Amino acid sequence: MTLSWWPGSLFGRILLVMALGLALAHALTFLLAFTERSMTMRRAMVSYFASDVASSVAMLERLPASERAQWVDRLARRNYRFALAEPLDAPADPSQLARLVASAVAATLPADRAVQVIDPRVPGTELRLQLRLADGTPLAVDMDEPRLQISPWVLGALALQLALLVGLCAWAVRAATRPLRTLADAADALGADRPAVPLAEDGPREVQRAAVAFNHMQQRIQTHLQERMQILAAVSHDLQTPITRLRLRADLLDDTTLRDKLHADLAEMQSLVEEGIAYARSSQAVREPPQRVNLRALVESIARDYADAGLPVQVLQAVDVTCDTRPQALRRLLCNLLDNALKFAGAAELTLEVERPGQWLVRVLDRGPGIPQADLATVLQPYVRLEDSRNRGTGGTGLGLAIASELAKALGGRLVLEPRADGAQGLEARVELPEALPA
Repeated sequence: MTLSWWPGSLFGRILLVMALGLALAHALTFLLAFTERSMTMRRAMVSYFASDVASSVAMLERLPASERAQWVDRLARRNYRFALAEPLDAPADPSQLARLVASAVAATLPADRAVQVIDPRVPGTELRLQLRLADGTPLAVDMDEPRLQISPWVLGALALQLALLVGLCAWAVRAATRPLRTLADAADALGADRPAVPLAEDGPREVQRAAVAFNHMQQRIQTHLQERMQILAAVSHDLQTPITRLRLRADLLDDTTLRDKLHADLAEMQSLVEEGIAYARSSQAVREPPQRVNLRALVESIARDYADAGLPVQVLQAVDVTCDTRPQALRRLLCNLLDNALKFAGAAELTLEVERPGQWLVRVLDRGPGIPQADLATVLQPYVRLEDSRNRGTGGTGLGLAIASELAKALGGRLVLEPRADGAQGLEARVELPEALPA
């Protein structure tokens, strides 16, 4: 189970762990320094307090009894106050501070002078020191517990130091995770339809080794993909010659029925060869230079071409938009989808809409038997034909939609198949196109 506050990125996780560690270390260091300074200050204040009490007692003993009350307030300090009050009947306070105060004050007074430190249980007073002057007059000293005051600039300096350390940690973690992001971007960009861009083989030894390994892998993958496309194109091209010879020889047969069957088989083989060549060429669509294209004019011209050929293709809706794209690849893409719709449904409809700012949507609709929901993604793979969803008698090589999907990727968009949004029977092919081709 993933915690809701736990970052999802490696950068966030490492930075959070390091920031929490630094904050905890700062807090512990500050606590230890504060405790040690508080103990030192307490000892110093107790020593000063004992010396001041001895001086105040000596002064009060030399004053006439009638004048002592006037001087008691003058002897008060910020942390303790003097009072001529009878001692309270309370046991001595057993705390460490009380014992430390009693021993320090007793050491500064004559040996026969009794000193008692109690807890007066008076709000605002921590301890009370009770003793008597030389003539027996009771004297009480109410004192607060010594508290260490922290200057605001100290807290500000600690916060600034922690912020600087966290900033340096963020820079270090970013530098450490940047090669991973670069590697992921390069892996996403890897494909047969775009040239391989090698990674820079610099940085720490581990990064250099990963970059070298990725570049070698990229070269091998590119080589294998190119060989696959070349083999497919070569086989498809070379098959056309024997197919032509077989067609010529079939024409020499006297048996009309057998000749017609051979021509049908050869026509199917020719279709397979042509589709194989088209699929091999689909990865080269990115080499077409992009142009500024009026999509509405392009869609309407395609529909008119089909209408001129007597095929039922119509444009239901088309907004007036212009974008940077590859017109020939887009035309091939839409024609493949229209041919697919005409083959399996007998008619096709086109719409051009604005899906969102910077994103255009071309939809090819038909009213055919459709495709099961579970197979919508499968039919985009090459050489996949769904006999249950399409009429077997219509033929097909299983490459038309695969070619259309590859062309959509080459245009920076994607092809999505789904049931018609209006609820009618049929298939909806959505071609999502960006306003500008990706760099």
